[in-house]
Amino acid sequence: MNVHYFKSETALKIRAYLDMHLPRYTELLRAMVEINSFTRNQTGVNRLGDYTNKVFSELGFIPERVASVIPAYGKHLVLTRRGAGGRTIGCVSHLDTVYSPEEEEMNDFMWRVQGDRAYGPGTEDIKGGTIVMLMTLEAVRHAAPGLFEEVAWTLLFDASEEMESDDFGVLCRERLGRSALGCLVFEAGIIRDLNFSLVTSRKGRAEFRITVSGKGAHSGAAHRKGASAIVQVADVIKKMEALTDYSRGLTVNVGRVAGGSLVNRVPHSAEAFAEMRAFSPEVFEAALDEILKLNGYSSVSSADGRFSCKTAVEIVRRVPAWPDNPGSNRLLGLWQSAGELLGVRAIQEKRGGLSDGNFFWDSVPTIDGLGPSGGNPHSSERSPDGSKEQEYTVISSFAPKALLNAMAVIHMIESW
Repeated sequence: MNVHYFKSETALKIRAYLDMHLPRYTELLRAMVEINSFTRNQTGVNRLGDYTNKVFSELGFIPERVASVIPAYGKHLVLTRRGAGGRTIGCVSHLDTVYSPEEEEMNDFMWRVQGDRAYGPGTEDIKGGTIVMLMTLEAVRHAAPGLFEEVAWTLLFDASEEMESDDFGVLCRERLGRSALGCLVFEAGIIRDLNFSLVTSRKGRAEFRITVSGKGAHSGAAHRKGASAIVQVADVIKKMEALTDYSRGLTVNVGRVAGGSLVNRVPHSAEAFAEMRAFSPEVFEAALDEILKLNGYSSVSSADGRFSCKTAVEIVRRVPAWPDNPGSNRLLGLWQSAGELLGVRAIQEKRGGLSDGNFFWDSVPTIDGLGPSGGNPHSSERSPDGSKEQEYTVISSFAPKALLNAMAVIHMIESW
C-alpha cells in the first residue's frame, strides 16, 4: 500500500523537527558567515565550499569540485546523491559574497544577532539560502524518508555568482540535463505576514562599453578645431536612456561616465558604461539591436567641419532573460498547493535582478526565491541614525520557508 505524505500530519511533523533544530541551523549559518567568501578571495570561497561539503555530507552527498573558467576564482561545488528511482531534483546556491575582508573590517560588519535579525555578510545573499536548502532536504528525509531516498539529488554551488557565472550556468545545464523534475534556486524570498514571494522570472541583462573618439584642441586659441567627445557621449547617453519603457519591463541605465583630461582642452576621448534589462527575450533583443545601432553614430563635429566624433558600442557581457514560462509556473503551482495546505499564500514575483536561474530555466523547470526573508543585500555600512543598515536575515523566516519548500517538494515527487 502506497503511503502519501502530502498532508497536514506531515507538515506538523516537519515544523516540529525544524523548530527543534533551529538553534543548530543558526549556528551553521554563523559558521558560514564567519568565513569571508568574497568572490576574489579564492581561499575563502574554497574554504566555504569545504565547510558546505562537510555540512551536507551527513545526508550522504558526494562532493566534486569544478574549476572556474577564471583561474583567480574559487571552485564550484557539486554535491550528488543517488536515488533509487530515475528522477532528479536540482538545488542551486552560491558560495561567494560581494564583501572583501577589508570592507568587512572597515565597517565592523560581522555576525551579530539583534532580536529576530541575524546580521552579517551573506546572511540573506545567500548563505541563509544554503541553510534553508539544508533544512528543506533534512525535513523531507525526516518526514518522508522513502521519497527522499527515491530521488537523485544534485546540489550546485556557484563560486562566482556575484561577478561572473556564465560557466556555472553551463555546468548546471550539463549536470541537470532536460529530464530533471525541477531546479530550486535558494536566493532570498520576502515573507510578509502569510504571503511568501517566489520568483518565476527575472530580467535579462546586457552590459555595454561606449567609447567616443573626438578631437583635442586648445579650448581658447583653437576651440573651433576641436570636437568634444564628452558632448558626443552625452548625446549617446540620452538616446540610450530614452529606450527605457516601463510598460514593456525595459530599463536602460548608464552608470559610469568618464572623459577629457584638462579644462583648457577640448576633450578628445570619453567613455561610458551602461546596462540594459528586460523580462521578455523579444523586448531584450529589440533593445539590444537599437543600442548597437549607435555603433558608428556621430552627431558632433568640429566647428570648422574637418572632424566628426566617432562612437563605438561594445557588448561586454550578456545574461539571457528568464521570461514567464510554463515550467516555472508549473512549479509555482506546487508551492501554491503546499501553501493552501499550510494556510499561507505563495505569491508570484517577477524580479529585476539576476540569478543563476537565468542560465538554465529553458533547460529544466526552475523556481527561485526559496531562501529566507531578509533585507539590505550587498550593504555593509551602518550609521547611528539608522539611515544605513547592514545586510540581515530574519531568523523566524527559516522554518516557515523550509516547511513550505519541503511540502512542495513532497508534492512534486508524489504527483509528477
